[in-house]
Amino acid sequence: MSFNIASKSGAERTAIETEKARLFELRQQNLGRAKVQAAKFFAERSKRKGKWEAWFRTELEALTPVEYASMVRTEVRRLVAEK
Repeated sequence: MSFNIASKSGAERTAIETEKARLFELRQQNLGRAKVQAAKFFAERSKRKGKWEAWFRTELEALTPVEYASMVRTEVRRLVAEK
């Protein structure tokens, strides 16, 4: 399996580039919102103590699209690491 996009057919390259553009646009449009959501989830950490991780996973599963949920997860991890 080759990861070199140049070795792909024209249709495959177009599909890959279209998906990259979609993900870039999604990130540009939602990064601020993801940071706000992550801060809210992180604020719950001190209130929920040991039950926070299970609660957080449940809340994350409810977020759509999956790419947005991933952005929120990344931001929460960043906040946890900074603490």
